[in-house]
Amino acid sequence: MNRAPSVILGMCSYTHDSSAALLVDGELIGFVEEERLSQRKHTKDYPRHAVKWLLSEAGLTAADVDAVAYNFRPAHYLAESPAALRLALSPTTRDLALPRARGFAKVALRTQLRTRALGRRFPSSRVSPVLHHRAHQLAAFAASGWNESAVLIVDSLGERQTTTIARGQDALHPSTRTLEAINDPASLGYVYGAVTEHLGWRRGDEEGTVMALAALGDPERFRHLFARAVRTTPTGFSLDPACFPPRVLTSGYPRTSRRFIAATCPERHPSEPIQDVHRDLAAALQERTEQVMLHLARRARTITGSRRLCVGGGVATNCVSMGRIIEAGIFDEVFVPPTPGDAGTAIGAAIAVHTGSRSRSRRPVSGVARACYLGPSYQHQALDLTPWPGLQHKTLGVESAEFLADQLAHGMIVGLFQGRVEAGPRALGNRSILASPLEPGVVERLNATVKFREPFRPFAPMVLAERAAEFFTLGQEAPYMSMASGVTDEARERVPAIVHANGTSRLQTVTRSQNAFMHDVLSAFARRTGVPVLINTSLNVKGKPICGTPAMALDCLANSGLDALLLEGQWITK
Repeated sequence: MNRAPSVILGMCSYTHDSSAALLVDGELIGFVEEERLSQRKHTKDYPRHAVKWLLSEAGLTAADVDAVAYNFRPAHYLAESPAALRLALSPTTRDLALPRARGFAKVALRTQLRTRALGRRFPSSRVSPVLHHRAHQLAAFAASGWNESAVLIVDSLGERQTTTIARGQDALHPSTRTLEAINDPASLGYVYGAVTEHLGWRRGDEEGTVMALAALGDPERFRHLFARAVRTTPTGFSLDPACFPPRVLTSGYPRTSRRFIAATCPERHPSEPIQDVHRDLAAALQERTEQVMLHLARRARTITGSRRLCVGGGVATNCVSMGRIIEAGIFDEVFVPPTPGDAGTAIGAAIAVHTGSRSRSRRPVSGVARACYLGPSYQHQALDLTPWPGLQHKTLGVESAEFLADQLAHGMIVGLFQGRVEAGPRALGNRSILASPLEPGVVERLNATVKFREPFRPFAPMVLAERAAEFFTLGQEAPYMSMASGVTDEARERVPAIVHANGTSRLQTVTRSQNAFMHDVLSAFARRTGVPVLINTSLNVKGKPICGTPAMALDCLANSGLDALLLEGQWITK
């Protein structure tokens, strides 16, 4: 009889958004993205800081690891090499057939070498490659805590797959069964990344900027182009290679065609001003993405019969699309995990190895459902301001929530660093920048002097869950800031600063059980102002990762327009 490994290290490494997760007897000890500790945003490096912290947290060494769960399966890349040769049959794609076949074969070999390298780091363990979309599925479904749901994964590429619809079952021993899959080159994530790059922003990093810009444009100008370029089919969608050439896993091959450029605009350099054509192109891209995501959600409802939906993959970070799915009423409830992107597959891969054992003695998975504060904490670390001589501090007492709310109500912009690091791309009250939405010019000030980013970028609100319906129309909880909601007339009247140009807000609902301190801050702010809403953005500046360590947070305070930082009960000012 096989024995379920008692110590499983889940790994996302060597591609982008490196991370690690640790399961011990089925319990999630922790999870953290490497960038939070290394200060290198979207790093693809082996997550040595993350692994070191996890093993230390559990009191283990590398020799204690029974299995390393890796978030890709090398052999599945190989299947695309012979399939790529079919591109030779079309004059549009003929020149890409051989480079594509070679590229997938090369990545298969490279991935195999990476799994061997991981094995050498953990000599007592076996390395278990996990199909990428299965890791996504399990990360999303297990985080929901549900016993059953449809699971929709939409990303750029996982081996060959770009979109899968599965059914998830069993909250204690999560499992998923893929019912339908769409393979590359049909990839919604690929299209969004390609247009993001075309518009002058970093693919794989700044798609959210394009989503924000879309609210300022008119999709009509390029609506028909995207309807042709991204066609829906009865079971999904397909791409027109005349607009978006099939991907080649080698640098130097364009992601948009000359025909696409002629029909839209030349590539924009990041230093060039944003024009109406750029706004309109972003708007048409976003509109088509929402339409296709709605189509896929309806397909998931049809083939699973489920009344609940989990969504994961990089495209799940498109919060406006998530809001559209909820508004459509296709499902009773929609769930997006705190880590829908590749970093979260470290958790899913570990779960796959744990639940994949045939041992009847394997323990239930715990610590994953509805958990988002999973990284390191520095509550007991002594404060040393020696590297920042211009900073001053004082220790707050038990009334720190009241004190913070009062400072915010008087117009201060404050960084907050408390407890364990959040999982995923959103700051959820432990590594946040907070501001009053009632302060005149607060959005302009945040963008210009604190975040150093584009002036059209909106800021997300956090709200007491019990009062969310007064300001937002979403109709369900949104604990991880992953869904855009419509707003009520009261929101438009009292807190217009949190309403984007498209009439939505990417909200975070806060319950006492999720984050007691932030619930206290919001309650105290509401007593002072009558509004249970704060602006919440991540504790970082543009181009930097969310601050995972005290040193990173202090650097952020010293080098930005923040007024103060509340760091584990210490009030720090310049």
